[in-house]
Amino acid sequence: MDINVVLKEGFEKWLQTLDYAESTVYGSVRYVDDFFFYLKTVEITRLEQIQTETILDYHKHLQTRKNKRQSGSLSTNYIISNINALKRFSKYLQLTEKANFEINIRIKAQQIPTKTILNPAEIKVLYKACENNPLGIRDRIILDIYYGCGIRRSEGISLDKKDVLIKQKLIYIRKGKGYRERYVPITDQIKEDRQTYLSEARPYLLNGKKDKALLISSQSKRMSGNTIMERLHKLLKKAMIDKQTGLHTLRHSIASHLLQSGMSLEDVSRFLGHRSLESTQIYTHLKHE
Repeated sequence: MDINVVLKEGFEKWLQTLDYAESTVYGSVRYVDDFFFYLKTVEITRLEQIQTETILDYHKHLQTRKNKRQSGSLSTNYIISNINALKRFSKYLQLTEKANFEINIRIKAQQIPTKTILNPAEIKVLYKACENNPLGIRDRIILDIYYGCGIRRSEGISLDKKDVLIKQKLIYIRKGKGYRERYVPITDQIKEDRQTYLSEARPYLLNGKKDKALLISSQSKRMSGNTIMERLHKLLKKAMIDKQTGLHTLRHSIASHLLQSGMSLEDVSRFLGHRSLESTQIYTHLKHE
């Protein structure tokens, strides 16, 4: 077996033993893999060859390396995560007496805007605020779409009735960010809500008219983003939740809750429709390492 594979497996088990968050374990191993790839490009084949200059050169390499998934260079926070992973790896190597090199690079992190997050209890109260009438049933669907499925504002507005694949327990996102399509799984509860909405509330709201949209307004046409936001604000007021909350808050909340429940960073990234894990890593600060 490749010595690098053995080292990465040992490092991963070491991090798990120390009870690091799953997202941190996954990211750390991935960053170390990037480091090994770099070492090959500079013809370093043994750990003993790694010097302080090697780490400094690698840091410079990261600063000039292009982002593989989107235009531009790597962000400062991505580089920080990479270097911090190497610091953990260096400590692992020292403690297991496999190698001994120090990493003394300090980088000032970019300021990440604080994102409003609703906790699980607040989400539960929000659902309870939905009334048992056509508008209330539609309110549950709005929460299902933006929290339960974690989709973006524009994606929810663009959903058509045919995009809800009840038998397959999926939602088809036709117009995702960057015009990318994807499928999002739904739970049994969301499936039940969908069936109630499609069989009872939606026909009532259409009032004999026809429209391919999933979310129908009181005027029997596709709901606008502003109208959806108005309904959310009414629910927040009824639930007595005093937080600056928008539709994207629901998306942030489900992402954080999934990470806290133990879902891997990669799976959450796929669920959200991110092109890069870097986009998903903004949620990891909510899970204590």
